[in-house]
Amino acid sequence: MVFSCESLKKKITKELNASHVVSSSRRSESSSLRGFTLLVVAVGLVVRWAVAVGPHSGQGRPPMFGDYEAQRHWQEVTLELPLRQWYANSSRNDLGYWGLDYPPLTAYHSWALGHAARALDPAFVAPHHSRGVEHDLHRLFMRASVLVAELAVYLPPLLLYTRDLKTNPVLAVLYPGLILIDHGHFQYNCISLGLTLAAVVALKRRRLALGSVFFSLAINYKQMSLYHSLPFFCYLLGVCLRQPTWAAALSKLIKIALAVVLTFAFVWAPFLYPSPADVLQVLHRIFPVARGLYEDKVASFWCAISVVVKVQNVLPRTWLTLLCLVTTLGVVLPSNLLLLRQPNNKNLLLSLFISSLGFFLFSYHVHEKSILLPATAAILLLPHHPVSATWFLAVSTYSLLPLMVKDKLVVQWAALLILFVAVAAKMMPPANSAFLRTARKVSLGGSIFLVLAQAVIAPPQRYPDIFPLLNSIFSCAHFLGFLTYAYWVQFRTESKQHAN
Repeated sequence: MVFSCESLKKKITKELNASHVVSSSRRSESSSLRGFTLLVVAVGLVVRWAVAVGPHSGQGRPPMFGDYEAQRHWQEVTLELPLRQWYANSSRNDLGYWGLDYPPLTAYHSWALGHAARALDPAFVAPHHSRGVEHDLHRLFMRASVLVAELAVYLPPLLLYTRDLKTNPVLAVLYPGLILIDHGHFQYNCISLGLTLAAVVALKRRRLALGSVFFSLAINYKQMSLYHSLPFFCYLLGVCLRQPTWAAALSKLIKIALAVVLTFAFVWAPFLYPSPADVLQVLHRIFPVARGLYEDKVASFWCAISVVVKVQNVLPRTWLTLLCLVTTLGVVLPSNLLLLRQPNNKNLLLSLFISSLGFFLFSYHVHEKSILLPATAAILLLPHHPVSATWFLAVSTYSLLPLMVKDKLVVQWAALLILFVAVAAKMMPPANSAFLRTARKVSLGGSIFLVLAQAVIAPPQRYPDIFPLLNSIFSCAHFLGFLTYAYWVQFRTESKQHAN
């Protein structure tokens, strides 16, 4: 009996010691991971600030300047005018000069920044007299405001996502597209995209109502977030329909609906009372149908085929918008119907990518900067499809070249893209097929050729936009290929699951 007790005691002690070793090892591993993540974030911040010291949109180009001035002007408008006049044309608010055209959450953010700007220097937001202000102190304030927004809203959910999947965050943090647009060109896409990332993290953790709140806020900050709306809707509805009882399904659906309705009500309440008609003016500004099929030479399907047929010159606007709607829905619906049937995390990520890329390629009035939405979905897919997702992120950055030329950010664009590709080459596994390896080489060679041609060859007088158009066609061809590949991955996975 004594022998048995002693043996048992030794066995327990041995197991406790082993458990202690494992626990210590896990703590050490967790500490190392946190240290590595902090290092990655620090490098990312340095890269962002290096881009931020360069030119910005419209710098020194009156009378409209650019998006930098638009963001500054919105601070002036929201600070100086009553809320009900923010979206209305008047002698104090000329909508022809960067009138507010984003949802209310952007306006509230501009109002808060306006207070900070006025505290720093009232001249930054002085009505009419501050147009085109580009003092060093003002640039420091504006650039810092983007950096703070990204640190507060975008990076936390991104790092949470990579931590949950135990993946390396380097490529996600160093994605050049967002850095160039927000910290170079100048915008606050990091806020709407960060809220979308937070929604995905919440859904992954089965916090459906919280995810609905985050995504509703994303839509209310930037209407382009609607590119992701169908996958969120189908996923949430699909989860509800898969509950064991109708009562459970209805209960979950009501919670999600309340989260969405209350979030929208909270954001829009100041415009609903006392005159709900003011909402119509806000909506008119948010969805400017009169502004055309696309802006500049964007890598959309309609711009790419303009060398053959300019559909905007063939069809009246009503028919053109209908054509875009039908085409876009036809492209994205199969993926979303599959997500509705199988609402799992993998289908959600693929549908987010397919839907946002489908909207970018085929919808009405597309900006070149809208490529950041499918790029965000590609970042989420990095742990699952590292080679193809990295390739897409590189091409999406390449597609921004015409905008970078206009903003005089080509050096920053080239440096970040080379850094991203070099880091990816060190981290990514080799392509698993000869076709894929060849396709990537052709893609890289084609992009280098177009960049060098644009640098050394003057465009003919008859076709001054030939190089931006070639860039758009080249990028659009890639995006169509990625869209097809994403569909193949999603339905191949579904067919395998069905067979099993």
